[in-house]
Parts: sequence; structure tokens; C-alpha cells
Amino acid sequence: MKDLPTSKKVLYGTLLGADVALTIFFLVVSIVMIATMPDKIDAFNGNYQDNFIGYFQQNPTVFLFVVVIPLILLFIANIFLLVWYAKKTNEKKKVELSDLSDEEKAKLREALMKDLQGGNKE
Repeated sequence: MKDLPTSKKVLYGTLLGADVALTIFFLVVSIVMIATMPDKIDAFNGNYQDNFIGYFQQNPTVFLFVVVIPLILLFIANIFLLVWYAKKTNEKKKVELSDLSDEEKAKLREALMKDLQGGNKE
């Protein structure tokens, strides 16, 4: 993220914030809905239809499409993004000789000389 322009940093920060907020919202709604679910479906009265959680409890198909499926899709997207980020950060970049300091060049030269001398003895 060091090399990104400010506009991309803001975009990624906003997307990450939205992702976290949606995930927390969906999880909280799911937990509250399950925790307040009556034992029998007949226990519902007309008051449940007036609130958000009650509507989802009486209409499980709506709950499935509005909360459960988007939550599953968010988890899948987060897994793919995690794998992509791990691959991106672990890829090795070529190091040019000009990128090395004099100290590093000397250590590399010594290591190469040891390898060459050790290879001739065998």
C-alpha cells in the first residue's frame, strides 16, 4: 500500500470499511433473529410484522436473499481477496546488483568465492 496514490488508498479504505460494516450488520441481524425466534410458528402475532426482525422471522425467504446469501458472498469474496493479497505480498522481486549496498556486495562476493572454492575440492 506504500506505492498507491492517495485516491486508491481512500477507495480501498472505504471498501474495507463497508465490507466490515456489512459483515457485522448481517451477523448481528442473523444472531438477533435466531435468538428471538419463537418456539412455534403459531406464536407470531401481528406486532412482529411491524419491526425489522419480525418481518424476517415471518418471511424466511426474504431473510435468505437479503441477509444470508449476501453474507456468504462477502465471506467468499474475503477469502479470495486474502489469497490474492497473500500471493501478491509473497512474490519475490528480482534484485539488481545496483540495488545492493557495498556491504551486501562484499558479503555476496565472499559467499560466491566460498561456493566456488568448495565446489573445486569435491
